[in-house]
Amino acid sequence: VQLVESGGGLVQAGNSVTLSCAASGRPFSEFTMAWFRQAPGIEREFVAVISRTSGVTYYTESVRGRFTISRDNDKNTVYLQMNSLKADDTGVYYCAASARTAALLRPRASDLYDYWGQGTQVTVSS
Repeated sequence: VQLVESGGGLVQAGNSVTLSCAASGRPFSEFTMAWFRQAPGIEREFVAVISRTSGVTYYTESVRGRFTISRDNDKNTVYLQMNSLKADDTGVYYCAASARTAALLRPRASDLYDYWGQGTQVTVSS
């Protein structure tokens, strides 16, 4: 499975940006999808996860109410809409795919994800 993120860039604090992650190689609907991010000098952290049919979503506390994860299985794409951005949201954002049901139970466990994109940089200026 190949994952390609897009949509990052430089954005002012308080503004919004939407990231996309296009998947190819295997039926997209087989995978639980997630977004992680990594800021300079900080370990990669979980941001959000969405189940195969979009019925379940879960967010890390720092983005809850500001970010929305969604997916379009017909377009093989997962999205991360980010509103009210803060300087702390700066980092490289990665999408990840997991074929394991355990990923919904332990979405923060990066070792449960089988495939990763190359990442897209989001820089929030204050």
